[in-house]
Amino acid sequence: MASSIASNLAAGGSAAQPKALTIRLLSLLPGIALLAVVGYAGKFIEHSISAYGKAHHQVLPNIEYVLWAILIGLAISNTVGVPAIFRAGVATYEFWLKAGIVLLGSRFLLGDIGRLGGLSLVLIGIELVLALSFMTYLGKAFKLRPKLISLLAIGSSICGVSAIIAAQGAIDADEEDSSYAIAAILALGAISLFLFPVIGHSLHLSDRAYGMWAGLAVDNTAEATAAGALYSDAAGKIAVLAKTCRNATIGFIVLAYAIYWASKGEASAVTNKGAFLWRKFPKFILGFLLISLLATVGFFSKPQLLALGNLSRWAFLLTFAGVGLRTNLKELGKQGARPFIVGALGEIAIAVITLGLVYGADHFYHL
Repeated sequence: MASSIASNLAAGGSAAQPKALTIRLLSLLPGIALLAVVGYAGKFIEHSISAYGKAHHQVLPNIEYVLWAILIGLAISNTVGVPAIFRAGVATYEFWLKAGIVLLGSRFLLGDIGRLGGLSLVLIGIELVLALSFMTYLGKAFKLRPKLISLLAIGSSICGVSAIIAAQGAIDADEEDSSYAIAAILALGAISLFLFPVIGHSLHLSDRAYGMWAGLAVDNTAEATAAGALYSDAAGKIAVLAKTCRNATIGFIVLAYAIYWASKGEASAVTNKGAFLWRKFPKFILGFLLISLLATVGFFSKPQLLALGNLSRWAFLLTFAGVGLRTNLKELGKQGARPFIVGALGEIAIAVITLGLVYGADHFYHL
């Protein structure tokens, strides 16, 4: 699965050749255009329903464009399918996700990031330990293959598919194990988009509490961002912050697993730990912090900050469309039951426990 425009451009020869670069760039345009059409269609439906309700003095459900974009994408992917000409461009949705998070830094002053609070960081640490431990225990109980267990644990604790892909090469896992783990994480992430906002509203969670819960319990960064945005703009910002903190641990956790499997003679030894950490560290986090720093010191004018914020929303529009277009429910169903059972039980337990932690922290300590 391609994760960015850069990886698509790099595929199949030297991108330094202008003609080859132009051809590869043009090959991405149909898919990117499809992302834009699907995303804008979601926005159009949201505005149309709102306008109809106001014109006819009716109170209609306020369904955010995020969900409409994902639903339209799912409908296309699981009926007519995504034609080959669009697939390379659609796969760039992860690039737009990272670009959106970087640009979102313009809406956070460093003081805002600091106000995420020590208690929130403690909750993130608890989630990491809980997810790694519980998913490992469940995998062993269901007698899954050892490296599949590692991939599920890493994916559920950090950042879903990206973490699984990063870990696959580090621990020399089979493609089949990686496919099983990715399928389980994707399926559960899609379900969370529908359940989390409903649960949050039924419990009357504050924007901050819900955003923290979404950032803690939803694995993929795209789904965590979408789940937060479905609740409110403020909740979406907190979800991104919490999820970004989880993402920042990827290099350290993958390194630990690589060393473990190398010690058993089942993975390549890590010769340069510093280089390994840098290679696995998600660079978009540094971009987010840089933009936030520039916003904090007043480098951007107010119109520029507004423009960066709008660009971030457009990038997320493409991201949410891609989430739906890249999710094929039939393919996910072919991967077998046991990884899904382990993943589902683990994710439910993690979601319930982190919800309890967030609810308690918000009630007693005003998270």
